Amino acid sequence: MKKRVVLAFGGNALQKNGEVTAEAQKEIAREVGKAIYELSSEYEIVVVHGNGPQVGNILIHEEGAASDKAPAMPLETAVAMSQGQIGYWLTQAINNAFIAHGRQAKVATVVSQVVVSKSDPAFDNPTKPIGQFYSEKEAKALAREKGWTVKEDAGRGWRRVVASPRPIDIIEKKTIIELIRDGVIVIAAGGGGIPVYRTKVLRRIKGVDAVIDKDFAGEKLAELVKADVFVSVTAVANAYVKFGTPEQKPLEKVTVSEIAEYLPEFKAGSMLPKVQAAMAFAEKGKIGIITNIENLEEALELKAGTIITK
Repeated sequence: MKKRVVLAFGGNALQKNGEVTAEAQKEIAREVGKAIYELSSEYEIVVVHGNGPQVGNILIHEEGAASDKAPAMPLETAVAMSQGQIGYWLTQAINNAFIAHGRQAKVATVVSQVVVSKSDPAFDNPTKPIGQFYSEKEAKALAREKGWTVKEDAGRGWRRVVASPRPIDIIEKKTIIELIRDGVIVIAAGGGGIPVYRTKVLRRIKGVDAVIDKDFAGEKLAELVKADVFVSVTAVANAYVKFGTPEQKPLEKVTVSEIAEYLPEFKAGSMLPKVQAAMAFAEKGKIGIITNIENLEEALELKAGTIITK
């Protein structure tokens, strides 16, 4: 029996140095495709990806070209657009990696709706910056016109900010499980998934403008598909304490309680959600890993990276 793994790649994994052309980002996707090919004989693989840079570009295009005849698409639709875009790049890269070895891949992207709660406290305090930068005057005018929440972003200008609620379910989970059982490499919950909620009366599904963290969505997907391992694939080989200082130290094999002591060391919006997601999965008696693509194979053999267990 193959082990089932969920690999969550950050959006910057496809835009390492600010690449803006599709061809440049597709070139980086080829690295992911090659890595997945190398793992495919031993593991059932589900891929989750971030979309921060890509969905930001989509929003800039949408807002910059908006008119009365062609209004900008809402954020939840832009997330869906990024899922198709990045899913296409990754599907093609995986297919080509298999073809290079004389094999045919079974791979599919599932455009995924991720359920959140409308009562999540994140909706009362939007913090996730998206889209382009504005002057203070422009931002506040847009806030009045569109009902946005806007905030100053680290001295770089003003931006729209949205909620980042926690995922509680994935609409397409049964489809994803069936595909995995059929031997398909599945790409799902891209960009953290399209944020949706269920209406109180008829339990219908409706989209909501928000951004779900891809690591939390990946951990929820790993839980739902009963994966053995969840990996947050990032730019560094390990999670570090005192990162960026002469005293920095990589965390290697640690328990949930041990790494919990270091949580104040990790930055929100950077390493913290990766650690929290890997911890949450490990708490279920499984294995959570943080590492980079170069060490991915060894990390899955528990020989590299930060390995978190209960």
